Amino acid sequence: MADKIVRIGGASGYWGDSVCAPFQLLQSGRIDYLIFDYLAEMTMSILGKAQAIDPQLGYATDFISRMMKPLMGQIVDKRIKVIANAGGINLQACYRALKQLAEEAGVPLKIGTVEGDNLLPRVDELRGQEIREMATGEPLPEQLMSMNAYLG
Repeated sequence: MADKIVRIGGASGYWGDSVCAPFQLLQSGRIDYLIFDYLAEMTMSILGKAQAIDPQLGYATDFISRMMKPLMGQIVDKRIKVIANAGGINLQACYRALKQLAEEAGVPLKIGTVEGDNLLPRVDELRGQEIREMATGEPLPEQLMSMNAYLG
């Protein structure tokens, strides 16, 4: 049996979840990782529409403004690692916003992104494979706001 115990705090289960949990988890002082889950099928459509209006959007902006901004100092002081899928369909914009926030606060923060779920650039190739909607059997719609694979 392993000697190391890792404590994981579930900060959110969807975009729009209560903002209380991460604050409570940090106050408990007993977590090593703080996990934010923002994405669902409807969320991806909302993010796609937002990015169509403004190319700098397409991620959960409140992850930066309502979560990381007020919590970043404690996260760094307590050496808590944050894992979030808040990047949605615009990981680089989320990365830049978080990096800017950390720089403005003078906080040393290691930030990483995991890419590879965006299938929109391959839509023509995938249409050629006659992919169908699994519940109805319908072909892919002509216009798509997003097309993503679930990773992990």
